[in-house]
Amino acid sequence: MPEPLAITSAKGSLLFDEEGNQYIDAISSWWVNIHGHAHPYIAEKIYRQALQLEHIIFAGFTHQPAVDLAEKLLALLPLNFSKIFYSDDGSTSTEVAIKMALQYWWNQHEHQTSGQKRNKILAFNNAYHGDTFGAMSVSDRSVFTAAFQELLFDVIFIDTPSEENITTSKKIIEDNAKEIAAFIYEPLVQGAGGMKMYNPILLDELLLFIKQKNIICIADEVMTGFGRTGKMFASEYMQTKPDIICLSKGLTAGTMALGVTGCSEDIYRAYISDDVQKTFFHGHSFTANPLACSAALANLELFKSENTLERVHHISEQNIAFAKQLRQLNGIKNVRTTGTILAFELMNGKDEYVNNISQVVTKKCLEKGVYLRPLGNTVYIMPPYCITTEELETIYSVILDVI
Repeated sequence: MPEPLAITSAKGSLLFDEEGNQYIDAISSWWVNIHGHAHPYIAEKIYRQALQLEHIIFAGFTHQPAVDLAEKLLALLPLNFSKIFYSDDGSTSTEVAIKMALQYWWNQHEHQTSGQKRNKILAFNNAYHGDTFGAMSVSDRSVFTAAFQELLFDVIFIDTPSEENITTSKKIIEDNAKEIAAFIYEPLVQGAGGMKMYNPILLDELLLFIKQKNIICIADEVMTGFGRTGKMFASEYMQTKPDIICLSKGLTAGTMALGVTGCSEDIYRAYISDDVQKTFFHGHSFTANPLACSAALANLELFKSENTLERVHHISEQNIAFAKQLRQLNGIKNVRTTGTILAFELMNGKDEYVNNISQVVTKKCLEKGVYLRPLGNTVYIMPPYCITTEELETIYSVILDVI
């Protein structure tokens, strides 16, 4: 690996290193930044909160930023969501979701008498849900998980739906339905697996079938949430809604770590009991940190005051136009866009994360003032929504030069 660049400051879409060079952040600093770096409104809100209450244990105590954020998120989410559970980041939000779904069934009495336990998870091939152990278990067996393979729990994997495979997938689900506690999925776009995009209509069909089997549906919107796919949440493209949703990354507009797991009233009710063993025993030291909650509240306020979804639409339209240009080129394949995300593969070596062409692309783009970090030979852009038309055109121009 080359020596890491020392970034000393950032503003809007731009990063500045210790030598004074500037780079357009074309990937939103790993998909987290939304309104731009060092946004003064968010900074002010964090500062004001730090002067009042920087942190308090979230067991036996509560505080206004956590209450306000929960209420605002529930107003944005589909109507079936009724409760918000806080954690620390994307991986822990999925960890919470998996545990929440498994214990939902454990808390029921039916499985104790019938002898049939619902303790299997259904997931997609090529999935990535985080680096903690539960999240790794429901992710694709890949270079990310190779060292821990024997320690991960068994999962039933199916392909993302296509006209060719959906019947086969339904058969697998049918055969295992009585054992499956939950289905976890990245709606529309599988991020770290290579920005693979799939059909919302077929996903809706699959979700409806899974729901009919009384299986809990978990939408991992850590990456797709907060406008990335063109709508506030990717789940809005489907009529069938999840029972549990995972949020992080753009939740605080990329300023600091915060995880949210939202759930339906039905999930929540399974934990309401005088039996202490039915408690959801999951808590972190920094759960619902007031500074992070304040940043998230500021983020949601900016979505309204800055007409952020209009900016998202503008980026989406520019990406679609650039995709047409890319499809005329040799040496690349599978050009695709969803909302603010554009991706394609370079035809150099295998389609895999360890393809070293990624380092070549990153180096050449940095030399031209653009920060891209391909997933192996998968080149993608996912800019902050504050990016200007001129900056986006510069990204496109540099990509063409490097190709």
